[in-house]
Amino acid sequence: QTVLQGIILLPLRAICIAFIVLLAWLFASIATFRHPGKRSVPLKGWRRRMIQTALSRLTRTLFFVMGFQVKVKGRIASLLEAPIFVAAPHSSFFDAIISALTGMPSVVSRAENLSTPIFGTILSSLQPVSVSRQDPDSRKNTVTEITKRALSRGQWPQVI
Repeated sequence: QTVLQGIILLPLRAICIAFIVLLAWLFASIATFRHPGKRSVPLKGWRRRMIQTALSRLTRTLFFVMGFQVKVKGRIASLLEAPIFVAAPHSSFFDAIISALTGMPSVVSRAENLSTPIFGTILSSLQPVSVSRQDPDSRKNTVTEITKRALSRGQWPQVI
Protein backbone atom coordinates (compact mmCIF):
# COMPACT_ATOMS: atom_id res chain seq x y z
CA GLN A 1 0.00 0.00 0.00
CA THR A 2 2.82 2.44 0.84
CA VAL A 3 4.62 1.70 -2.42
CA LEU A 4 1.40 2.20 -4.37
CA GLN A 5 0.78 5.54 -2.67
CA GLY A 6 4.36 6.56 -3.43
CA ILE A 7 3.95 5.64 -7.08
CA ILE A 8 0.78 7.71 -7.35
CA LEU A 9 1.47 10.60 -4.94
CA LEU A 10 5.08 11.36 -5.84
CA PRO A 11 4.45 12.22 -9.53
CA LEU A 12 1.24 14.04 -8.64
CA ARG A 13 3.01 16.17 -6.04
CA ALA A 14 5.94 16.81 -8.39
CA ILE A 15 3.58 18.04 -11.12
CA CYS A 16 1.72 20.28 -8.65
CA ILE A 17 4.99 21.70 -7.29
CA ALA A 18 6.29 22.44 -10.79
CA PHE A 19 3.00 24.13 -11.72
CA ILE A 20 2.99 26.28 -8.56
CA VAL A 21 6.63 27.32 -9.03
CA LEU A 22 6.00 28.30 -12.66
CA LEU A 23 2.89 30.23 -11.63
CA ALA A 24 4.91 32.05 -8.94
CA TRP A 25 7.56 32.85 -11.57
CA LEU A 26 4.83 34.29 -13.82
CA PHE A 27 3.47 36.52 -11.05
CA ALA A 28 7.00 37.62 -10.10
CA SER A 29 7.80 38.42 -13.74
CA ILE A 30 4.63 40.46 -14.16
CA ALA A 31 5.21 42.39 -10.92
CA THR A 32 8.79 43.29 -11.81
CA PHE A 33 8.30 43.87 -15.56
CA ARG A 34 9.50 47.35 -16.49
CA HIS A 35 9.89 48.37 -12.86
CA PRO A 36 12.13 51.44 -12.68
CA GLY A 37 15.21 51.04 -10.52
CA LYS A 38 14.97 47.29 -10.04
CA ARG A 39 16.51 47.09 -6.55
CA SER A 40 16.92 50.73 -5.60
CA VAL A 41 13.22 51.69 -5.59
CA PRO A 42 10.61 49.78 -3.55
CA LEU A 43 7.69 48.11 -5.32
CA LYS A 44 4.48 50.08 -4.79
CA GLY A 45 0.79 49.78 -5.53
CA TRP A 46 -0.46 46.79 -7.47
CA ARG A 47 3.05 45.35 -7.85
CA ARG A 48 3.60 45.12 -4.11
CA ARG A 49 0.09 43.79 -3.44
CA MET A 50 0.56 41.15 -6.13
CA ILE A 51 3.80 39.94 -4.58
CA GLN A 52 2.42 39.97 -1.06
CA THR A 53 -0.84 38.19 -1.81
CA ALA A 54 -0.18 35.96 -4.82
CA LEU A 55 3.29 34.75 -3.87
CA SER A 56 2.33 34.30 -0.23
CA ARG A 57 -0.68 32.16 -1.15
CA LEU A 58 1.24 30.21 -3.76
CA THR A 59 4.05 29.50 -1.29
CA ARG A 60 1.57 28.36 1.35
CA THR A 61 -0.07 26.12 -1.25
CA LEU A 62 3.33 24.77 -2.25
CA PHE A 63 4.12 23.76 1.31
CA PHE A 64 0.64 22.23 1.71
CA VAL A 65 1.25 20.10 -1.40
CA MET A 66 4.59 19.05 0.09
CA GLY A 67 2.76 17.94 3.26
CA PHE A 68 3.34 20.87 5.62
CA GLN A 69 0.47 22.45 7.51
CA VAL A 70 1.42 25.45 9.59
CA LYS A 71 -0.86 27.13 12.10
CA VAL A 72 -0.06 30.63 13.31
CA LYS A 73 -0.79 31.37 16.94
CA GLY A 74 -0.98 34.99 17.91
CA ARG A 75 -0.75 38.00 15.65
CA ILE A 76 1.86 38.70 13.02
CA ALA A 77 3.64 42.00 13.64
CA SER A 78 2.89 44.76 11.16
CA LEU A 79 5.49 46.53 9.05
CA LEU A 80 5.53 49.59 11.31
CA GLU A 81 5.76 47.49 14.50
CA ALA A 82 8.61 45.29 13.26
CA PRO A 83 10.45 46.44 10.13
CA ILE A 84 12.95 43.60 10.64
CA PHE A 85 12.19 39.93 11.33
CA VAL A 86 14.91 37.62 12.56
CA ALA A 87 14.82 33.96 11.56
CA ALA A 88 17.69 31.72 12.52
CA PRO A 89 19.76 29.69 11.75
CA HIS A 90 19.04 29.95 7.99
CA SER A 91 20.01 26.33 7.47
CA SER A 92 16.88 24.99 5.83
CA PHE A 93 13.90 25.85 3.69
CA PHE A 94 11.81 26.61 6.78
CA ASP A 95 12.68 30.28 6.29
CA ALA A 96 10.42 30.14 3.23
CA ILE A 97 7.52 29.04 5.45
CA ILE A 98 8.12 32.07 7.67
CA SER A 99 8.26 34.29 4.56
CA ALA A 100 4.94 32.96 3.28
CA LEU A 101 3.25 33.43 6.65
CA THR A 102 4.51 36.99 7.04
CA GLY A 103 3.47 38.26 3.60
CA MET A 104 6.70 37.70 1.62
CA PRO A 105 9.11 40.19 3.20
CA SER A 106 12.48 41.10 1.70
CA VAL A 107 15.26 38.69 2.48
CA VAL A 108 19.01 38.91 2.81
CA SER A 109 20.48 36.65 0.14
CA ARG A 110 23.68 35.90 -1.74
CA ALA A 111 23.95 37.96 -4.90
CA GLU A 112 24.55 34.75 -6.89
CA ASN A 113 21.02 33.53 -6.03
CA LEU A 114 19.51 36.29 -8.18
CA SER A 115 20.97 34.76 -11.35
CA THR A 116 19.36 31.34 -10.75
CA PRO A 117 16.77 30.55 -13.44
CA ILE A 118 13.12 30.84 -12.30
CA PHE A 119 13.96 31.11 -8.58
CA GLY A 120 16.12 34.19 -9.22
CA THR A 121 13.14 36.00 -10.73
CA ILE A 122 10.95 35.03 -7.78
CA LEU A 123 13.66 36.10 -5.34
CA SER A 124 14.25 39.43 -7.10
CA SER A 125 10.52 40.21 -6.85
CA LEU A 126 10.93 40.12 -3.07
CA GLN A 127 13.50 42.92 -3.41
CA PRO A 128 16.25 41.19 -1.47
CA VAL A 129 19.24 42.77 0.16
CA SER A 130 22.06 41.13 -1.81
CA VAL A 131 25.29 40.11 -0.20
CA SER A 132 28.34 39.64 -2.39
CA ARG A 133 30.98 37.33 -1.02
CA GLN A 134 33.64 38.80 -3.32
CA ASP A 135 33.12 42.42 -2.21
CA PRO A 136 35.08 43.26 0.98
CA ASP A 137 32.64 46.11 1.75
CA SER A 138 29.57 43.90 1.32
CA ARG A 139 28.95 43.40 5.03
CA LYS A 140 28.99 47.16 5.68
CA ASN A 141 26.78 47.80 2.62
CA THR A 142 24.32 45.14 3.78
CA VAL A 143 24.00 46.67 7.24
CA THR A 144 23.53 50.11 5.66
CA GLU A 145 20.81 48.82 3.30
CA ILE A 146 18.94 46.99 6.07
CA THR A 147 19.08 50.12 8.25
CA LYS A 148 17.84 52.27 5.37
CA ARG A 149 14.90 49.93 4.77
CA ALA A 150 14.06 49.62 8.46
CA LEU A 151 13.93 53.40 8.84
CA SER A 152 11.86 53.96 5.66
CA ARG A 153 8.56 54.06 7.59
CA GLY A 154 6.81 51.43 5.50
CA GLN A 155 8.11 52.26 2.01
CA TRP A 156 10.11 49.03 1.83
CA PRO A 157 8.70 45.65 2.87
CA GLN A 158 9.84 44.03 6.09
CA VAL A 159 13.27 42.40 6.03
CA ILE A 160 13.77 38.85 7.28
